[in-house]
Amino acid sequence: MRFIPSSAMRTVRSVASIALVAALLAACGSGPAPTGAPTPTATPAQAAAATATPAATATPAPTPAALFPLTFIDDEGTTVTIPSRPQRIVSLTPATTEILFAVGAGARVVATTDFDDYPPEAVALPDVASFQGVDVEKIVGLEADLVVAGGNGFNSPDAIAKLRGLGIPVVVVYAPDVSGVLKDIELVATAAGEPVAGATITAQMQAEIGALRDALGAAGRTPPRVFYELDATKEIYGPADGSFVAEMISLAGGDPITTGSPTVFSIPLEVLLAADPQVIVLGDAAYGTTPEIVAARPGWGGMTAVTSGAVRPVNDVVVTRPGPRLVEGLRALALAIDPAAPLPPAAAPTAAP
Repeated sequence: MRFIPSSAMRTVRSVASIALVAALLAACGSGPAPTGAPTPTATPAQAAAATATPAATATPAPTPAALFPLTFIDDEGTTVTIPSRPQRIVSLTPATTEILFAVGAGARVVATTDFDDYPPEAVALPDVASFQGVDVEKIVGLEADLVVAGGNGFNSPDAIAKLRGLGIPVVVVYAPDVSGVLKDIELVATAAGEPVAGATITAQMQAEIGALRDALGAAGRTPPRVFYELDATKEIYGPADGSFVAEMISLAGGDPITTGSPTVFSIPLEVLLAADPQVIVLGDAAYGTTPEIVAARPGWGGMTAVTSGAVRPVNDVVVTRPGPRLVEGLRALALAIDPAAPLPPAAAPTAAP
């Protein structure tokens, strides 16, 4: 899911988009615990390690239920205790829905949001959240024993507080970067009682990201200047400095053109003209934006990307949602930047246990 201002809400909910993805995720990046916060009794990595006893000991790994009760700190610094393995999980972001299904907890998900679109099994589930808010009463009626929410204001803090006040464990995730996406996959997997699946998925993702980075770096080419268009219906929106999308562009072999601020996602046309993108990637292609529309905009016709025909659409969902399809998004972005990019073969997807 993106994270840009409400004036571009149709493209806002994926970065960091998603995010997480956002954070891409949800989502997402686990930050340090605040001073004075209780020390968690188990982190995702520790929980995963607990299920992976070395073969030499011949000791059976504990069952998922044996991991509980489980206490840890979520991405907003809140200590969360889950008394037993959740059986009725509610997901409040598309990214966390994807994570839950990817790690094998999909059968225990009882509700999602009205903008969830993947996997297909999730689409038919009851909706308890939308861009307008979270239906706390409906979540309580579903007898949820775990809610996974998006941070950085993606889900209403008031709704999260109400759910916690009613005794429902709520894990809030927010991934500001790719590393945060990987951490959040493990965090959500652990909260759902599937730590081994989470660790397996992130290990494969890390390996694939490394292979992509090495392949693109070995080509020895100068990264082209890339502008990723999030929206341009009224103002022009692109990646902020140090943002999730900017990092994805760098990993995909481009030199990201950013807004000049870590918190502002709009960029004046004159600034974009001065940056003169060599490639324009249309993250808003799903909303009808085409290379022809871009070329016809006043002032855009002289950009190098436009004159050379390097204005290319991309599936923004897989690029900016902070979840397990992030590598798929990275590959798509690399090919949007350079259709001849020397990418390694895609790995077979990891099957959930």
